[in-house]
Amino acid sequence: MTTLHITVGDREQLREDALQFVQDIEADDLDDQDGKATLQFGTYDDFVDSLTPLRLELIQAIAKEAPESMREAARLVERDVSDVHSDLKQLEVLGILTLEEGGPSGAIQPVVPFDRIEVHIDYPLIDSGDADGTPASA
Repeated sequence: MTTLHITVGDREQLREDALQFVQDIEADDLDDQDGKATLQFGTYDDFVDSLTPLRLELIQAIAKEAPESMREAARLVERDVSDVHSDLKQLEVLGILTLEEGGPSGAIQPVVPFDRIEVHIDYPLIDSGDADGTPASA
């Protein structure tokens, strides 16, 4: 089973992970993280804006039904083709799916390479401030 791991929050961890990724690339020391696919959002708002309920429904329909074209994907979720096309492009940018050429009649086929999505949300209810106890807004 292939799982997409989505993490939300902890901007500092996101920053550290990005820096480590760049360092690994520069050192030519990248491994495949045991095949673990991860998508990180810095804030909950970024997550909600990117993975709307309509987009999640679209991802699930594509994973279940394997439509052969964008038009067929739109039919599966009973939505306008142009809206689905826009969502598919955004989901491709995020790395949640791929758009592969060569479907029937040259159609572009959306493909979700995951069986499951797991989400971890770090949502602090109280701003902890800096390490010295000074509130972050001060």
